[in-house]
Amino acid sequence: MLKLHVENETSKLEAVVLGTAKSNGPTPTIEDAYDPKSLEFIKAGTYPVEADMIPEMEAFNTVFEKYDVKVYRPELIENCNQIFSRDIAFVIDDFFIKSNILPDREKELEAIQYVINQIEPSKVITPPKEVHIEGGDVMLWNDHIFIGTYKGADYPDLITARTNMHGVNFIKEMFPNKIVKEFDLSKSNTIARDNALHLDCCFQPVGMGKGIIHKEGFRKEADYNYLVDLFGEENLFHITKDEMYYMFSNVFSISPEVVVSEKNFKRLNNWLRENKFTVEEIPYSEISKQEGLLRCSTMPLIRA
Repeated sequence: MLKLHVENETSKLEAVVLGTAKSNGPTPTIEDAYDPKSLEFIKAGTYPVEADMIPEMEAFNTVFEKYDVKVYRPELIENCNQIFSRDIAFVIDDFFIKSNILPDREKELEAIQYVINQIEPSKVITPPKEVHIEGGDVMLWNDHIFIGTYKGADYPDLITARTNMHGVNFIKEMFPNKIVKEFDLSKSNTIARDNALHLDCCFQPVGMGKGIIHKEGFRKEADYNYLVDLFGEENLFHITKDEMYYMFSNVFSISPEVVVSEKNFKRLNNWLRENKFTVEEIPYSEISKQEGLLRCSTMPLIRA
């Protein structure tokens, strides 16, 4: 059996699900776009193709091999985008929680059923139907669980609003001994630079007490200030609107000392090195055109 254990974003990674770009399917139509960034590239005729994305994901897998991480990959579904495994489920402590995702993505869960079969059944949780929650909005920080949400009255009209307050309250009820803090995120169906699709698009901890943050990703300054007070202004790397667009906050930690980052994130990667991190740089710019990057592609199962 798989003994799940994830309490934060940065402890030493031992086992992870990494998505796949193989048999990724055709370029979506404009009507089928899930987010404004993908829509931009569909309209421009530069939406990423399988031949460019497969090497990017394999570069990520090579880094995991270097650090002796056990990697699970989804079973292949023909003509299906299976890159973003963070969307479909996530682990808190020793619970595997399925996301209530967009209906046509249910088959992505079936593709990792062989992993789920290795987990104690009582630890596999399916939330009730009114709960909307995706792993990109759920961020663990020891006694804290940070959750991105959207509190606007137009929630039903925004395909970019992925986690609702039912989702937040579900996690609060499930983990009464944790500090569950929700963050009201900026959303846009049409302007990519104004859209924080998930919490990890505008914030992520790295190391033991540092983080990457984009102030304008939060609708309320009080939410931004909560993180500044918790982490300390001097420990936060502030990213610009353009840097959020390119997904600077969507890196991935293999340990408190090692961060996997996109090779073009020069300003961030220099800051990480200045703060004594080992930075494993890989190409991931084609995948980023789908408004997802390194954290989005992973589902940690075990951290030491």
